[in-house]
Amino acid sequence: MPDTHAHDDGLFPVRPEIAAHAHVTAERYRAMHEHAARDPDGFWAEQAQRVAWMRAPTTIKNTSFSGDVAIKWFEDGILNASISCLDRHAAAHPDRLAIIWEGDNPEDSCHLTYRELHEQVCRLANALRGLGAAKGDRITIYLPMVPQAAVAMLACARIGAVHCVVFGGFSAESLANRIQDCGSRILITANEGRRGGRRVALKTNADLALQSCPEVTGVIVLNITSTAVPMQDGRDHDFTALCVAASPVCDPEPMAAEDPLFILYTSGSTGKPKGVLHTTGGYLVWASYTHDIVFDYRPGEVYWCTADIGWVTGHTYIVYGPLANGATTLMFEGIPNYPDSSRFWQVIDKHKVNIFYTAPTAIRSLMRDGEAPLASTSRGSLRILGSVGEPINPEAWLWYHRVVGQHRCPIVDTWWQTETGGILISALPGATALKPGSAAQPLPGVRPMIVDGEGHERPASEERQHVAEVATQAPVCGSHGGPLRGDGEPGEGQRDVAVGRASRLAEEPIRGLADADAERA
Repeated sequence: MPDTHAHDDGLFPVRPEIAAHAHVTAERYRAMHEHAARDPDGFWAEQAQRVAWMRAPTTIKNTSFSGDVAIKWFEDGILNASISCLDRHAAAHPDRLAIIWEGDNPEDSCHLTYRELHEQVCRLANALRGLGAAKGDRITIYLPMVPQAAVAMLACARIGAVHCVVFGGFSAESLANRIQDCGSRILITANEGRRGGRRVALKTNADLALQSCPEVTGVIVLNITSTAVPMQDGRDHDFTALCVAASPVCDPEPMAAEDPLFILYTSGSTGKPKGVLHTTGGYLVWASYTHDIVFDYRPGEVYWCTADIGWVTGHTYIVYGPLANGATTLMFEGIPNYPDSSRFWQVIDKHKVNIFYTAPTAIRSLMRDGEAPLASTSRGSLRILGSVGEPINPEAWLWYHRVVGQHRCPIVDTWWQTETGGILISALPGATALKPGSAAQPLPGVRPMIVDGEGHERPASEERQHVAEVATQAPVCGSHGGPLRGDGEPGEGQRDVAVGRASRLAEEPIRGLADADAERA
């Protein structure tokens, strides 16, 4: 059935009330694209001001695509990601909500201000240093969707350690493989997780994994439930006890823009999981930039990305992007249909969510349950809807727009991957007419192209015969081929010469993106 709010050509025009206050209008979009194409150094020097630098970069890009490929961005800049995400907001707006947490049980929720989050991060960072963790060390995080997961990520960033988050639903074998590959010495986990009314035995899985990981010398265990778990003397430590004993003041480690921030493994659905390494400066600028312009975030709004932090969506659009922008980000421990299929809509009303970003799989699943679960909810706080993880079919898009958004909310259908670290192609709420099922246009600084196996550009008419790839002047992808050196840098042979290291601003085709695992929500 045609949507009565679409034009005859099937496009949904930009809503005037959205465009009137949008960060990026159609005119501004064209100007940004032109600026990025004409003067990429100038454009990205301007965007780099989004983050807090200990020493601002004077060299914006330094790239070479012949011989030993080298792609460096903001290379003489010094920063720490946690300062951009915490310190400046805790100083300017200490009582602003940073994280709203909604538990698996609808009766469980909590709020953390920027001041509280800053203190918790500093305490855990000091606890990690007390266990011997230092700049360049790898720390594996195997936690459910609780605020302490974000705290753990930022605490690693605070001391310059490289975090590797493993999805809490993965097996002991998957956890062991990732610990071994990245060379972690410390693991942060929980006694149990909760999901859909069931318990997940995280510490049991961790203990099984560590039987084949003798290099791990420290395990920090967060007690989420009342279930007691075995604790190995000398190795295992109570999360809460460590943090209570630690100082709430922790000086951030100065990091070069090209220093690693995190390693995240692809799911392995197309073969052996691949470690993607993202570096600090380029990634953080891109996370802040894309979160700001794609979601048109406004101070005071509640933003909810339903992803798990075990996937890159959770890294970029639950933690780093929103917090770098001083946003209020909602973390959800549960699933869409527990206790029933109205859960998403109940959470939106409970916390007055303004921006909602979820996966087509979830939308289609809830669509099958019909409109009855939405009948008891208002969803009147919603302003922007988003889609991530896979293509959204037009039927699901139209249902999302008509039923969930009540014809009021533009949908930003985002295209990107673990390797890119952030969104490359998306509609912008105040700039783009919407076509159901279409991701719309590249963001300013991104130029999609079709190339063959040798990297030669091909006309769009040959798209089905050739790999779809991306040439970009924006922070994009990287790869990690094995354990880092002791200083946290990739070892010899670990740079993928077609891709370069992580979070680099490339100006040449990036091979292999179409074959990489699609980003998961």
